[in-house]
Amino acid sequence: MREPVKSGRVAYGGAVPDAPDPIAEAHRQWSARWPEHADHMAAVTSVMRAQQLLLSLVEAALKPHGLTFAAYEALRLLAFARAGALPMGKVGTRLMVHPASVTNVIGRLERRGLVERRPSPDDRRVVLAAITPEGRELAERATAALHQAEFGLPGLTAGQAAAITGALHAVRVSAGDVQEGAARNGTVQENARREGGGRESDGQAGGGQADEVRGEGVRAGGGAGAP
Repeated sequence: MREPVKSGRVAYGGAVPDAPDPIAEAHRQWSARWPEHADHMAAVTSVMRAQQLLLSLVEAALKPHGLTFAAYEALRLLAFARAGALPMGKVGTRLMVHPASVTNVIGRLERRGLVERRPSPDDRRVVLAAITPEGRELAERATAALHQAEFGLPGLTAGQAAAITGALHAVRVSAGDVQEGAARNGTVQENARREGGGRESDGQAGGGQADEVRGEGVRAGGGAGAP
């Protein structure tokens, strides 16, 4: 059995000799050829593989409810909205996806009677996506299923999950997705909301008007495909 190849705090290779980790093998190959880039390669590959695994686990929990994760996120976001409706453009901004993906997702939910589209009473050029009572009920059931599944991370403690969020926040800052300090500012806003009895102020909150969305939205980052 070959000796583990150590990088930082992670030991690659040799942990499960009969079933070697492909990422560990890739790291070994990079270390032999481009050692200065090996850790970055392994980090990116690990994140992409983890994304595949988690999406599979999350969608398995949502499948009995007939939802993909993209469709669930849209429903959950609309359920968070105080009026149960948001402009289509704002849905895309909140979920960080292309407008075409939003149109696709909302269209499929609409055909199931879970969401409806209607002109904004303030500006008829703006199309609102509004959750229906059936959609709200399904969002609650699907959320309970994801909570039971621990969002695909049943083996991790809350502290470990928070550490992952912190590590990935650094990646998002590096890529220009968010600004440094955004996570801390969000925590301050949440603490202020709790101290105020769970009600937001009439000003800006969570990056948008307080009368539109409660809290921060659904996810921290990433894209979503069509349901």
